[in-house]
Amino acid sequence: MAIEAEQKASGSEAELTNLEARHLPGALKLSQEMNWPYRLDDWALAAAAGHGLALERDGQLIGTALWWPFGTRHASAGMIIVTGAEQGRGHGARLFDKLLEATQGRDVMLCSTKEGLALYKRRGFVETGTVVQHQAPLELAVEGDEGIRLAAACDIPTIQEFDRQATGLDRASLVAALAGVGRVAILEHGGRVAGYSVARRFGRGYVVGPVVAESIDDAKRLILEQFAQLHGQFVRIDVHGQHGLSDWLESLGLPCTDRVTAMVKGQQPVPEGAARIYALASQSLG
Repeated sequence: MAIEAEQKASGSEAELTNLEARHLPGALKLSQEMNWPYRLDDWALAAAAGHGLALERDGQLIGTALWWPFGTRHASAGMIIVTGAEQGRGHGARLFDKLLEATQGRDVMLCSTKEGLALYKRRGFVETGTVVQHQAPLELAVEGDEGIRLAAACDIPTIQEFDRQATGLDRASLVAALAGVGRVAILEHGGRVAGYSVARRFGRGYVVGPVVAESIDDAKRLILEQFAQLHGQFVRIDVHGQHGLSDWLESLGLPCTDRVTAMVKGQQPVPEGAARIYALASQSLG
């Protein structure tokens, strides 16, 4: 998805290029400026899993935008940042328009803060729901679930297919990337995979997600099994508002700390069967 470096028509010296490894330290500084808790490793994982754009002036990174292809029909977008000193100059719109061009007509999903809603609506995005962020040090000790086992390498293709049916998205490469850095747990019914979850280092501690299951009860079992390994750690989990998990997470000592709006440009993916995604890998990755 290479693009040519270009100059803004107004004569601005800001240059738009592909996001490369050399940009990641600057990208980390941008996210820290926004009080987003990414680590350099979090940026590296996200960049390696997808495609990114970088906006530079005089060798200094002033903006980023990333997207992740899910097959040829869908994509997710996120990590769209413009440094505070450069905001209000059209940089965000420029980055986002180039991102949409790069997605080549795919249906695009994202999570929007209040500040981004107007821009995304002008680009044809519509609201589809709410994503609720919960995070805190996990002080409640819970027991593991003997009916849930750790995934082995040979389980990954089955998990990828289960994820595809649950989300309606071809996320095989993302699932593989997450399995490479996280703890993957599997719930089975009658010898078949009926749910999975991933916990990995992220931000201030750990993130639990994705969590994909055939019922909310199974989703809770998968979440609790990961929590059993994370007592005393700072834990974050982002869940879809419509599933009703927020009150339950509050009862476990993980308060709601933010809400964002899920949006799509084009058609929402259609799951197959009963399984659904209950917790996201991240607000950007979905």
